[in-house]
Formats: sequence, C-alpha cells, structure tokens
Amino acid sequence: MLARLFIIFAVVPVLELYVLIKVGKLIGAWETVAILLAVSFAGAWLVRHQGFAIISRIQGELAAGRIPAGEMLDGLLVLVGGILLLTPGFITDFLGLFFIIPAGRFLLKQYLRRWLESRLSRGGVINIRRF
Repeated sequence: MLARLFIIFAVVPVLELYVLIKVGKLIGAWETVAILLAVSFAGAWLVRHQGFAIISRIQGELAAGRIPAGEMLDGLLVLVGGILLLTPGFITDFLGLFFIIPAGRFLLKQYLRRWLESRLSRGGVINIRRF
C-alpha cells in the first residue's frame, strides 16, 4: 500500500512535469497550456454528458426493478476520470479520458470482471480497504 501511495504522490507528478517540459520545449509554453485547457474543457463536457446518460440508465434500471450494478460502476469510472482530468498534465488527462470514453470504460470493466472472477475462483478474499 505504501508503494502505491509513493507512486501516486511522488512518481506521477515527476513524470507529469517531465512530459510538460518536453511538450513545452517542442511546441511552446502557451500552446502547451492551451492544449491542457482544451482537454480539460472537453473532458468536463464529456463528464457531464456521460454522467447524465449514466443517471438516465440507472433510473431506467431501477424503474424496471433491476439492480443497476453495471451503471453504478460506469458512474464510478466516470467520476475517477473526472478527478484525473482535474489533475494538470498529459498523462493523467489521457487516463481520465480513457475512463470517461465508453469504449475505455468497457475495457476497464472487462479487466475488473476478469480480476474479480480470478480472485473469487481461487477463494481469495477481496479487501476493499487495500485500494
């Protein structure tokens, strides 16, 4: 757990700064800032659009008397994507957009399903506090 926190709070910002400096030298500082702002605005629009679509699907599932488990996971992934977009940098923006775009969420949900099935088939206990 400590290693994960170290990576999140120490390594990721250093990588983001490295990429920002490289891109800034390549295309210029103002252009780099403009791209980051454009991606942030596009991401905010996507989060809003996808969020409302997910809320609509959740309401539809509830109205049909079904548990909206997949839609709730979609909502969580869009939330994580939005948080990643708030963090300045190209790496986190790319990951945030991957979490927000439906095709990216589909891939993430497939990975999570396989991971969960493998853990449960081995009889492993899933400790949510470890995340």
